[in-house]
Amino acid sequence: MRMSNKTADRVATAVFYFFAFLIILILAGLIGFILYRGLSHISFGFLTSPPQTFKVGGGIGPQLFNSLFLLVLTMIITVPLGIGAGIYMAEYARPGRFTDFIRLVVEVLSSFPSIVVGLFGLLVFVNYFGLKFSLLAGALALTVFNLPLMVRITEQGIRGVPREQKEAGLALGLTRWKTIVKIMLPVALPTILTGTILAAGRVFGEAAALLFTAGMSSPRLDFTDWNPFSPVSPLNPLRPAETLAVHIWKINSEGIAPDAAQIAAGASAVLILTVLLFNLGSRWLGRFLYRKLTASR
Repeated sequence: MRMSNKTADRVATAVFYFFAFLIILILAGLIGFILYRGLSHISFGFLTSPPQTFKVGGGIGPQLFNSLFLLVLTMIITVPLGIGAGIYMAEYARPGRFTDFIRLVVEVLSSFPSIVVGLFGLLVFVNYFGLKFSLLAGALALTVFNLPLMVRITEQGIRGVPREQKEAGLALGLTRWKTIVKIMLPVALPTILTGTILAAGRVFGEAAALLFTAGMSSPRLDFTDWNPFSPVSPLNPLRPAETLAVHIWKINSEGIAPDAAQIAAGASAVLILTVLLFNLGSRWLGRFLYRKLTASR
């Protein structure tokens, strides 16, 4: 007996809803398990104190600061390059072999495993350019890792702007660049911010690439010394830095502190909460900026 179109549509819809609910359930269960194990270990002292190698009661203060600082450094490099390249690909690049080659390079870079990017950063940034294990070397390696995503998201956002809006700006006498900046970028801003959020999430949770570039240790930091050229200053981009994700891996693999499992659980919960808060805050900021920029034109 042949199934009617209406019945087939209902069955397909039910299957789609089932898999969507299953994925949400798995994700919620994973996040809930991590938070359940780690929330009880989070305190102000845990977030601000340095780790302990042999004693109980270590924290994640330097690692949390290193992750946030590395995120800022990486975004400072990635966002301008990614937006500029995305605008070029969407508005200025002419169809041809050269443009196709650039797209191929972007696609290949986006498919690289993070461990390969880390080895590339070790060879180029750490050894060849002499940056050694440092925050700057890690930021440059993560820029290579995240730049293809920013380029594609920006290009898609610019191409998604209605043609009528672009033509209206040109018809009013605006230059091509003014049309992009004043009309197209505000409309594409939510899409670009989404790409920025995704790139930032990858930066904050990345560990493999940073093992070979930023290092697995951090010097004793003096948070009263804000001279970026001082070796103990937290703002020195040329110092080695163990990030939160690397610290979680290190604690789980070779931690010898009596409470190593509790520290790893608490650090994992902090990592999840930070990424969630950053994503939600960035989405709110994107909607706010979109309303402000589009209303001021």
